[in-house]
Parts: sequence; structure tokens; C-alpha cells
Amino acid sequence: LNPVLYLVSLLFIFSTLHVNQLTEGCSCALTHPQDAFCNSDIVIRAKVVGKKLLRDGPFGTMRYTVKQMKMYKGFEKVQHVQHIYTDASESLCGVKFDINKYQYLITGRVYDGKVYTGLCNLNERWERLSLSQKKGINHRYQLGCNCRIKPCHYLPCFVTSKNECLWTDMLSHFGYPGYQSRHYACIQQKEGYCSWYRGMTTRDKTTINATDP
Repeated sequence: LNPVLYLVSLLFIFSTLHVNQLTEGCSCALTHPQDAFCNSDIVIRAKVVGKKLLRDGPFGTMRYTVKQMKMYKGFEKVQHVQHIYTDASESLCGVKFDINKYQYLITGRVYDGKVYTGLCNLNERWERLSLSQKKGINHRYQLGCNCRIKPCHYLPCFVTSKNECLWTDMLSHFGYPGYQSRHYACIQQKEGYCSWYRGMTTRDKTTINATDP
């Protein structure tokens, strides 16, 4: 075997493995929007108006300039968000936002006064959120941050403490995001008990058992 061809073959194999690792590098656990809210330092609604690639690290960091419409969480961390930072590579969980098109719900963490987000954070076009999710972001999710949303992947599954709500969207044939994610919040009730809550009109306000729906 020609040594040059052998070396080229090895380089090709290693480069292919490296690319596969990069493209499959970002993996996120399913998260209910309420958990995404409660676990974030910053939650805002904003329009992305610009971007700039910063040459730091192997792939760089993308800095998005945003026009903040409203802040829902994080007042004590940052007074007003002007820039959002994320990995430039999607394989490293970097987020890609459209410029001057949509308003986004953006969640993230704060490090050294800068807001960072990624694919494992909740980032969604505002218009795609359900009415219940918008109400949750406005105030309801905050009421349930002391509750624990317990994922149910296989039956049987049960709540094991009074502050748990059983999240069964993963059992649905319709896939994620399911009905509970789009329409319910896990809210703390009297005596520390948590249960799913769906707020509709004044005629259809229901508090349901923690094992429903």
C-alpha cells in the first residue's frame, strides 16, 4: 500500500469522525417551559436587530444585538439586555436567530454581566407560544418555581412528594411539545401542595389533580 495513500485515508477517517462528533455534539434533555423559566437568570422578549462573530475559541462566539421589548425575569442581574451571546456553532449548542424578523422569547444565564444562551435554553418566536405559555411567562411560572415537574417516560409513574407535578407529555402519541407543556403550569397551592393549573377565561378556570391530564 502506498504510504501517501494510507496517510490520506487515515486523515479522511479522522476528519469524518471529527465532523460526526461536532454535528452530534449538542444534546438537550426535554424541559417543560416552566422549568426553563425557573432555571434561567434572564427571561426577555426581544427583537434581534444585528449580529457579529467574535473570534474567540475554535468556532467563535456569536454576539446578537437585541431590542428588548420586555423583561420577565432577571431585573437584579441586568438592568437592560442589549447583547445575547451564544456559540457560533450549532454543534456546540449555539442558537441562530433571524435578524429584524421576529420577536423572540429568549432565556439564558448571566456570566460576568453578559447574557449567554444556547439550544438547551428556551428560545422561541413569540408568536409560536400558546396563550397559556405567555401567561406563564408573565407571572404563573414564577408561582411554581418551588414545585418540581417530574417527567414520566414510561408507565407506571407516580408523584412521590407533595410538591411534584407529573409531566406525561412524553407518553403522548403527538410528541413533544405536548399538551401540558403548551397549556399547563405547575403551581403551588395551599400547604405546599403543587398541582397542574390551566387558566382560561373567567368561566373556565380549573385546578386539576397532580396526576392529570
